Amino acid sequence: MERVQALATRLRALEDKDAIRELIARYGPMADSGDASGVADLWSESGTYSVGGVAEAKGQAAIAMLIDGEMHQNLLAKGCAHLLGPVAIVLDGDAAIARGHSVVFCRDESGYRVWRVSANRWELIRTPDGWRVSRRVNAPLDGSGEARQLLGFGDRSDNGQTLKVESHEELNAPKSRATVSLRVDRHRL
Repeated sequence: MERVQALATRLRALEDKDAIRELIARYGPMADSGDASGVADLWSESGTYSVGGVAEAKGQAAIAMLIDGEMHQNLLAKGCAHLLGPVAIVLDGDAAIARGHSVVFCRDESGYRVWRVSANRWELIRTPDGWRVSRRVNAPLDGSGEARQLLGFGDRSDNGQTLKVESHEELNAPKSRATVSLRVDRHRL
C-alpha cells in the first residue's frame, strides 16, 4: 500500500507540473493573438502581473488591459511573438513557483528583432478551476540583480524553506477596483 501511495504522489506531481507548463505555454499565443480575456483567465481573480519597468497590473481586468492597451496593441500591429522558454517548477502542495526566461520579438522594416529578454517568476495556486497564476514578476535581463534574483532558487521547498505564495483564500478576499499602472517607453514602440 505504501508503494501505491508513493506512486500516486509522484503521478500527481507530474500531472501538476504538466498542467503548470501548459498554462504558461498558453500565455504567448494568447498575448500574440490579442486574447485579453484568455490571458486574464490564466490568473486568479486577484492575481498580479509586474512587467519590470513597464507596468504593474492587479486583478484580471487590469491584466486584460495590458493586452488591450496601447503599448501591446502597437506591438501586435507591427507583428510580435512572445516566446517562453522551459520553466523549472517547485511544487509545495497547492502552491508552486515556476522560473524561466521569456523573449519578445518585434517586427520592423528589416525583419524581426529581439525587443525584450526577461527573467520570470510565476507564483501559482491550485484553485477549484485548476492551476492559476497568483503573481508573475518579469524583469529584463539587463545585468541588474533583480532579474537574477527572479531566477534564483533560494525558496525551494525541499531545503526546508517555505514557498512564499499567497493562499487561494487571500487572493480571493474582497477586492477593490482593478488597477493598472503603465509607463510607456514610446521610443521603443
